[in-house]
Amino acid sequence: MHIFRLVIFLVVGLFSFAANAALDIEITGGGAQQTPIAVVPFSGNKSVKHDMEKIISDDLYRSGLFRSLNTQGMASWPTNVSEIKYAEWAALQAQAVVMGNITPLPGGQFKASYQLVDVFKQQLLAAGDETFKAKHVRLAAHKIADVVYEKLTGHPGTFASRIAYVKKLGARHYLYIADSDGYNPQALVNSSEPVISPAWSPDGSKMAYVSFEKKKPIVFVHTLKTGSRKIVANYKGNNSAPAWSPDGKKLAIVLTYGANSQIFTINATGGGLKRIARSRGIDTEPVFSPDGNWIYFTSDRGGRPQIYKIRATGGGRVSRVTFNGAYNASPRFSADGKMLTYIRNDGGQFKVAIQDLASGQVQLLSTGGQDESPSFSPNGRVVLYATKKGLRSSLASVSIDGRVRQSLSEARGDVRESAWGPMLK
Repeated sequence: MHIFRLVIFLVVGLFSFAANAALDIEITGGGAQQTPIAVVPFSGNKSVKHDMEKIISDDLYRSGLFRSLNTQGMASWPTNVSEIKYAEWAALQAQAVVMGNITPLPGGQFKASYQLVDVFKQQLLAAGDETFKAKHVRLAAHKIADVVYEKLTGHPGTFASRIAYVKKLGARHYLYIADSDGYNPQALVNSSEPVISPAWSPDGSKMAYVSFEKKKPIVFVHTLKTGSRKIVANYKGNNSAPAWSPDGKKLAIVLTYGANSQIFTINATGGGLKRIARSRGIDTEPVFSPDGNWIYFTSDRGGRPQIYKIRATGGGRVSRVTFNGAYNASPRFSADGKMLTYIRNDGGQFKVAIQDLASGQVQLLSTGGQDESPSFSPNGRVVLYATKKGLRSSLASVSIDGRVRQSLSEARGDVRESAWGPMLK
């Protein structure tokens, strides 16, 4: 059921990753030109549980912009730039080489020293260290992959980020958070009642969501580090669709008064209820603009669902944002505030769209017919969304140029309600 239709319901009544990842990731397509890159085994890698070279290589491969080269036939693997034999790597057609070493430190910590080299220019592009505990080796590898990605593409990497999603398995409903590559899944909520609308706080330390565990939709805020949670919206009627303000101090929510859903803001700790807009129709799915000045939302006040905006302080003029297509819903911003992603009904097919807010230009990105809940990666280069094929619901992602697509699926259960979180510190 699509999100907007769900609100109406509430008002009225080919590459697979390792098995210990919760989500199997299959990649299709690729960038216009995939950069051949060699990530060689790190010296001392046997001292940690996971293969750092493989994690970095897999991250770069998943972006669709890089082609990982097999280095097993090389006579030796360099650990620093002084050991590079450029002619050998040029013969392998490697445009860049990533190398490094891992050394144990006191207190059960490790240090991964890495270097990135441009083979053709014979130039050191990046070098650094990541200090980590053994259980955080994957995060350290993701951070190194982010540096490599940024140096070679000019855009920040987002491998050291997390995603959230809802899974239904039998009669149970779960809210999971996981690394961006599907590893380290943790069930934040395990309930016999539905859980929907996960929303990351701007600093990634909290999760707001809607739970039906008390036999009606109520908004909770969950602190990830401690596992504690608090009811922040349990007003009369339905409480739904939480969205954080950029400073993390407020939430925009949707409450039903009478027969209508209307948009309010509350303090992120609860209380301070304030009505933002008034409509005889349904106003729902609010989201703050990155500068905090506006709230964009879905409304059928014009007859059919479209996206509108209003000042975040409330009152004032409501302006329509989408004009192409008879149905546009579920808006979400890129971090820089320049693009909006949402769901469009395209000839009876619900697809992911992005809109350049300056020019108004719109591009359809997905090819599915029942897509929902899109959200941008932290760098604004990829959109994560939920999709349904046949009777199964799963997650998918697509680059903003539409060239790289990923299917993220679990062996069992339906996966939906996706949300991409901020970068991990």
